Amino acid sequence: MSQKKLCFVIMGYGVKVDHTTGRELNLDKTYKNIIKPAVEEMGLKCIRADELIHSGTIDYHMYNYLVHSDIVIADLSTYNPNAFYELGVRHGLRPYTTIAIAEEELKNPFDIEHTVIRKYEHLGKDIGYDEVQRFREELKTVIKEILDTPQTDSPVYTFLKGLKHPEFIKESGFSRIYSDNTPLESQRESLSTIIEKGKTALENNDFMAAKLLFRQAHEIDKNDSYIIQNIVLATYKSEFPTYEESLFEALRTLDLLTPNSSTDPETLGLAGAIHKRLWEKMNNLYYLNQSIKFYEKGFYIKRDYYNGINFAFLLNVRGSISEHNNAVADYILANRVRQEVIEICNDIIRKNFKDRSDKYWVIATLEEASFGLNGEPLDTVKYLSQFNLNEDDLIEIELRNWKKDTSEIQFQKLKSLLEKSPL
Repeated sequence: MSQKKLCFVIMGYGVKVDHTTGRELNLDKTYKNIIKPAVEEMGLKCIRADELIHSGTIDYHMYNYLVHSDIVIADLSTYNPNAFYELGVRHGLRPYTTIAIAEEELKNPFDIEHTVIRKYEHLGKDIGYDEVQRFREELKTVIKEILDTPQTDSPVYTFLKGLKHPEFIKESGFSRIYSDNTPLESQRESLSTIIEKGKTALENNDFMAAKLLFRQAHEIDKNDSYIIQNIVLATYKSEFPTYEESLFEALRTLDLLTPNSSTDPETLGLAGAIHKRLWEKMNNLYYLNQSIKFYEKGFYIKRDYYNGINFAFLLNVRGSISEHNNAVADYILANRVRQEVIEICNDIIRKNFKDRSDKYWVIATLEEASFGLNGEPLDTVKYLSQFNLNEDDLIEIELRNWKKDTSEIQFQKLKSLLEKSPL
């Protein structure tokens, strides 16, 4: 029985940051909701690098897949340097059957001006249902066309007329890699499987298990920021061996991502969260100021509601213990930031609220920002009605216990701070 044709996918995994815009994109949503289903519906086997089961370096397998795969799809979103490099390798080795895609805000670099890049809309944390269906159909059409009638799509072979693509002088061994089902290999887990288990452990509040799983993933890919960020999150959430020690361990791990010079909003948000907890535990003003610094930087880089609402809250905290003039300055700035946060949440609700996975946090942030400005609870249902949303839309929002607990604790703290306002 002949093997299925093979599609190898070049892209990052997990949440990655486009540093030109500060946007965070969940690339797993692209792969799992669009690319993999489209490829498999066309009867091909679909593999991304993190799904490979292997020992030792990934490079040997990666180059084999780049040269031998019947189709390669390269998602260049977030300007991933690895994806650009691997696309270049594929273009140098194969004249055809390579598909380049990217989310619509990517500005094509000059060197790939002659490469057709098919664009899709990415909302950041999710991709809308209609867009998933549209782009999945587009990919299926392209896959059928290039398999039925291959046309040169590599600029290398387009401009270097007469160039012949390389051939192996002896069997490469790729067939063995592709179909390896030995007992040893079947006992190993792919990077994607380990990461999925880690994410599930986080969702279930099993932070020690999550920490171990993401550390296992880190042994396979030591440079991926998404993995390191999840180790940090699981570490300080675990509160093991003690609350304080878990925070310092999380900070040491976070140093791998150089938060003081980082422009990654997720890294900056983690740094802010850890220093905020150290301030609350130790009452040391240094940690409060550090937390404000990281949240402020993350907010102005990304203009996101998470960093913004925490930045505003901590300005009130510092203002509540400062002398009059500094207190007034911090409370005024906190209100200005909250006004911006409300605008950000309104934009989200207006544009793509129903397609997002963070509905709860958008609403909770909107409620906190409104309370911080007005000192009164927000009539959320009435407020959302201006956006043609109703109570049924709120019921759809996933309410996990730890989320509700976190919000309620935050509101009590904020109420106390507002009572100390010098304004």
